[in-house]
Amino acid sequence: MKSAVFMQPGKVTIEDIAKPTVQADDDVIIHVVRTCVCGSDLWAYRGLEDKAAHSENSGHEAIGIVESVGSAITTVQPGDFVIAPFTHGCGHCAACLAGFDGDCQNHQDNFSNGVQAEYIRFQHGDWALVKVPGQPADYSDAMLNSLLSLADVMATGYHAARVANVKTGDTVVVVGDGAVGLCGVIAAKLRGAKRIIAMSRHADRQALARDFGATDIIAERGDEAIEKVMALTNQAGADAVLECVGTELSNETAMKAARPGAIVGRVGLPHEPKMDMTASFYNNTIIAGGPASVTTYDKQLLLKAVLDGDIQPGKVFTKRFTLDEIDDAYQAMTKREAIKALITID
Repeated sequence: MKSAVFMQPGKVTIEDIAKPTVQADDDVIIHVVRTCVCGSDLWAYRGLEDKAAHSENSGHEAIGIVESVGSAITTVQPGDFVIAPFTHGCGHCAACLAGFDGDCQNHQDNFSNGVQAEYIRFQHGDWALVKVPGQPADYSDAMLNSLLSLADVMATGYHAARVANVKTGDTVVVVGDGAVGLCGVIAAKLRGAKRIIAMSRHADRQALARDFGATDIIAERGDEAIEKVMALTNQAGADAVLECVGTELSNETAMKAARPGAIVGRVGLPHEPKMDMTASFYNNTIIAGGPASVTTYDKQLLLKAVLDGDIQPGKVFTKRFTLDEIDDAYQAMTKREAIKALITID
């Protein structure tokens, strides 16, 4: 089968490798229909983190058709159409029961990898997979894209809003205009925010943020951005802030944008090892966040919201590629020619 392989910074390619097989009783083999490139996939591609040459690539989002299952799988069967979340919760440990399946306590190998391929081995699939009614052919192209977003970015944006306790009438600041930040805008609106201030410097992303529900756009960064937030909030700051980047500047901006006692929902994977928490102490800022509870959110509300047409997160996929064009997809993301690159599988 074809699978993406990391060759070196600035280069991924497609190679023929062995098709995966069931190795454990809770394995599910999935024929991928669509996958994509995530912003976190670019770190090694840009040379920002060490990764072995000629190694399995880091893709982690997919939708597809179940081909075979292990003996312990009871929830899906061959032929089922499923969302394959990047997290692999068990559904019954303390973390999963509390709605934090991104931190499942029973599965050490809790995150997907190498799913930019024709087939994947999804481990611990009994509870984690999300079954979609019908078959891919039953859905429009746009709907398939939105279903794919439920494997990560839409659920991750929602996680930021949930842990920040966004509620009806809130003023929310969203830091980051990538796919996760844009989905954070959707999530804030879904949870009833009255005012949603999106930070974005790019016209196409600003337009999509407004389409998703942003009421205000701030193009500035740093102290200038904070001045704008304060001007828009009568010098109070936001009731909740969604940090969707992970850099030192984005975290600093998020904490400064929050009013005293507000919650900062962090879903941008931290890029720096340290973070000064002094200001948050004196401002009573609550810091929350981490890996998204993908399966929980999909099953509780996000799948229905997509199927009902209430949200359309698939709009974050702004360029399309075949699996053979995987390096072009990475280049499009690296050059900011695509908000999120969609990969279709024959």
